[in-house]
Amino acid sequence: MRRRALLRFGAAGVGAFGLTLAVGWWRADGPGAPAPVGERPLPLSEMDFRLTDHEGQPVEPSDLIGQPSLVFFGFTYCPDVCPTTLSDISGWLDALAEDADRLNVVFVTVDPERDTVDAMAEYVGYFHPTIRGWTGPEDQIAQAVEDFRATYEKVPAEAGGYTMNHTASVFLFDASGDFVSTIDYHEPREFAVPKIRRAIEETSEGAT
Repeated sequence: MRRRALLRFGAAGVGAFGLTLAVGWWRADGPGAPAPVGERPLPLSEMDFRLTDHEGQPVEPSDLIGQPSLVFFGFTYCPDVCPTTLSDISGWLDALAEDADRLNVVFVTVDPERDTVDAMAEYVGYFHPTIRGWTGPEDQIAQAVEDFRATYEKVPAEAGGYTMNHTASVFLFDASGDFVSTIDYHEPREFAVPKIRRAIEETSEGAT
């Protein structure tokens, strides 16, 4: 009797486990999965915003067309994600060696209230020299974020300060200005660099 009860209990446990797996699949990968968040960024040729780089020069999306581009949103007061990502990008550029000169690499602030041209110049100076800093009026920053299908949010902090939540992925575009892929936060170099190199090589192939 006890053995039959244990067998029934075990069978029920297996059934419950199977049901849990099925529900998990339904929610994560199956028809019950939530819709993907966000959309593909617009092509650079369809974006419409005007900003200023860290040298005080006017810039716009069309300035990125002609070479593959890496674009990352963040802010100079960011405690971890931004310096980590910019350090990662610097490592990718070092790995690309002389091919790094064939890329546009842009860090766009989501905190123009504090990230002036001078602040951006000082901040990007700590990273690879290929990286450019872009800032500008709040409405133009908002337009850039919308065009890239990124997100950002001002979050109150203690003592009347604030921080910023924002998209942490790096956007990769080809030389024509079409979106290629994102590179995720903390994505290993052995995955990130080949993505970038392919975009560079495809540019070379298209020019021949």
